[in-house]
Amino acid sequence: MPAVTIFHTNDFHNKLTSEKAQKLKELKQSTSNSLLLDCGDAIWAGNIYFRPDGEPILKLMNDAGYDAMAMGNREFHFLATGLRKKIGWAEFPVLCANIRPTNHADLPVASDVTFNIAGLKVVVFGLTVPMITERMLSRKVSSYVFDDSIETAARIVPELRKRADILVALTHIGLKADRELAESVPGIDMIIGGHTHAVLESPEMVGQTAIVQAGWFARYVGKVEITPGSPVHAELISLQ
Repeated sequence: MPAVTIFHTNDFHNKLTSEKAQKLKELKQSTSNSLLLDCGDAIWAGNIYFRPDGEPILKLMNDAGYDAMAMGNREFHFLATGLRKKIGWAEFPVLCANIRPTNHADLPVASDVTFNIAGLKVVVFGLTVPMITERMLSRKVSSYVFDDSIETAARIVPELRKRADILVALTHIGLKADRELAESVPGIDMIIGGHTHAVLESPEMVGQTAIVQAGWFARYVGKVEITPGSPVHAELISLQ
């Protein structure tokens, strides 16, 4: 059975250059049965401000050939207009399973996406650090609220597992929460994370779940080779 290769990045914070985007494109194109995924906080804007004309880095990510990204806290905005502006230029799915709209607001993100690669179904779902919850006063002015990421995963993973040969959590919740996710929710093959800017040169195993993360500021891209039932091979590739 052929391996699926996943290239992954996180926490660009608008530091992706056209040269590095080209390197990512070449890596993906030179590797069969591959995906290119990002774990959020790619854009320039902060948690409240948004650029009315959108985020140019997403065009670089489109050019690089990204297949999906998790919504980071930087990509979130509490108004529907702001959220659309922040992620509107992405030509790939932006994922977050633990967000839900209030007052019938438009929700321009998806819970999960399925890729058919080398005869395998690779299901990828997103989780984001909760920015506004039901307990916060700010929920009264927000178009969205977040549910607990671990509780959300516990609810959706059993159903996702049924249709997945490989199940990947694409997260922006931090390494500590990634470990809790792996310990608490069985059935996830791999957690690809962001938010804490961790540089994991080899996968961290929690039970049967591999956790990886690739630093920050486009310094590295992670490369993971995964085949159902076999050990995960992972490494970091410098983009410097």
